Amino acid sequence: MQAVWRIKDLLQWTTRYFLDRGIKESRLEAEILLAHVLKKDRVYLYANYEAPVNPDERALYKEYIKRRTKSEPIAYITGHKEFMSLDLIVTPDVLIPRPETELLVETAIKAAKDLEKVRIVDVGTGSGAIAVSLAYYLKQAQVSATDISLPALKVACQNAERHQVSIDFHAGSLLESFFTRPAGEPSAHFDILVANLPYVPETDRDSLEPQVRDFEPHLALFAGEDGLDLYRQLLPQARRVLPEGAIMLLEIDPRQAGLIASSMQGFSEIRIIHDAAGRARMVQARRSQ
Repeated sequence: MQAVWRIKDLLQWTTRYFLDRGIKESRLEAEILLAHVLKKDRVYLYANYEAPVNPDERALYKEYIKRRTKSEPIAYITGHKEFMSLDLIVTPDVLIPRPETELLVETAIKAAKDLEKVRIVDVGTGSGAIAVSLAYYLKQAQVSATDISLPALKVACQNAERHQVSIDFHAGSLLESFFTRPAGEPSAHFDILVANLPYVPETDRDSLEPQVRDFEPHLALFAGEDGLDLYRQLLPQARRVLPEGAIMLLEIDPRQAGLIASSMQGFSEIRIIHDAAGRARMVQARRSQ
């Protein structure tokens, strides 16, 4: 082994090592891990390509490489994930925010842009990625967020504090915390409801990639045999907290679009929205009488 390992040497070696083990974005992941070890951004790596990396930093980098090759998601290793250009804290208590979920946020922002004041609720907030992004980019919004997982809510609170946004967090299943009792009147109403609930069918469990199946919280992934159990529970609750004209936006598995759209009694203007890859990714609807 050579006496001096430079940034360049480590990136080249790790890229080849990751490629040999089937990690697709091998160069990018090598850069992310090394930048995290050095407490710098990726631009620093190229501005200091010939700089040596000390033994302690190399030892930590080696540990991260081992964890990644055992399928642990890079976001859990670094504790961070970018979403809507915001750096978010993530832990194994929360689902890692996905780029496709940005479509949900962008659609909600468009729906809210002409409203002077807008009340938004994010159901099943997890890391708070959606709620924090909406509060950050919509200064006129009053944002609430719910989750059944207290550890997830702790992460969401940390992300709200990190980006200095005010969010009203509620612990509980779906919208139950907004009802004084199961048959009672709701304590709040909203102009926009967004939800990226667990929607993976139990039948897909064995076919998931190991980095998802073995590391991300199952509470945030699976929802019954067809993946729609939680959305079936949410819809009657949503009808009670959304006044006429309010908008609901739901992220879905592309295979579920028709089933979701056909179950939206009490809603009109139902649209299936496709992502950049042409897959049905979201259902949008307006509360009717």
